[in-house]
Amino acid sequence: MIPFRVPFRSGISLFEQIVYAAKKAMVSGQMRPGEPFPSVRALSKDLKINPNTAHKIVAHLVSEGLLETRPGIGTVVAALPDSTRKERTQLLGHEIEELVVEAKRLGIGREEMLSSIDAHWRRLSAGDAEMGKGNDGGSRER
Repeated sequence: MIPFRVPFRSGISLFEQIVYAAKKAMVSGQMRPGEPFPSVRALSKDLKINPNTAHKIVAHLVSEGLLETRPGIGTVVAALPDSTRKERTQLLGHEIEELVVEAKRLGIGREEMLSSIDAHWRRLSAGDAEMGKGNDGGSRER
């Protein structure tokens, strides 16, 4: 059984949707470091996707450092790497720019966008609070 939900939507590749769902499960605490990740065969069977697509998904998550392969154990969720705040923020540069462009295209103002981001952040961090982590990413800078 796959430990995360994938609400399939048309217009977005299966690869992108499944990678996103897996990342979301990892950052929300639904999947924790050291926990087993489904095999290519299990992904393919349970999500009813081509085995090549499932392999591509696992390989992509491994290359991003979100999964690691352990001999005799299989593929597991990796611990988040140590990096500076600036390095972590730079990793999202492209995605943040896309979000800002899309928000401006839709006529969404800065404060409304920040409020929406804050609401999503709280919703995804709910699992952290329940586990006593309280991971808010540090102080806010505006």
